[in-house]
Amino acid sequence: MTPGENRANLSARRWAPVIVALLVALGGYFGAWVPHPAAGLVVTGLDFAEYVKFIPEVAGGQIVLLREAFYIPLVAGSVICTFAASRRALPVWLRFIAVIGSAALALAVLPPAWSPGLLLTPEFRLQVIAIVFCLLAIPLIAVSRVLPDWLLLPVTTLLALVAAVWPAWSFMQVLPPIRALYRTDSLLVGWGFWATTAGWLAVAFLALAGISRRERVTR
Repeated sequence: MTPGENRANLSARRWAPVIVALLVALGGYFGAWVPHPAAGLVVTGLDFAEYVKFIPEVAGGQIVLLREAFYIPLVAGSVICTFAASRRALPVWLRFIAVIGSAALALAVLPPAWSPGLLLTPEFRLQVIAIVFCLLAIPLIAVSRVLPDWLLLPVTTLLALVAAVWPAWSFMQVLPPIRALYRTDSLLVGWGFWATTAGWLAVAFLALAGISRRERVTR
């Protein structure tokens, strides 16, 4: 095996487990964070950025949080997919899917029933900035493809930690009033919350582990 092939195999081994953990994290994000037998009362991670606006304690200012924090998993997922798409060691079909996934996750940040006029309002400014940033990052694959793993993996670790901690903290802030709204103190946290939090922590751990791997170049 040549030194170039050895480095490519190492890069693939670094990114493959990160991608698997990312799929778990995103699967949990679109899953139930607040479960309920009635489908209309199930709340997913994606729903929360809009849902929290209607919680009285948030609307009244008793609970202060950034509702856009619930979009961080989408932004982090989009950027990490772009990183994965730039890794020439990965199969072409997987890199193509990563590009599609990056764009899809960015567009998922759009508010429901949006219009061009709505996106120009101050309420949705951060969302628009995040979408534009993620979409503009995709063509930069032409640049990031020459960047080494030891530059992209630390950024991946940081993104994953933020995506794990900030939405989870925000969710725990609003869980008591949600239980009051559902009129039950025994409302369980849904599997989606645990899957996405564990998935993002796994992404951070695996990316960090990838940084520490030494390249053993066969001469």
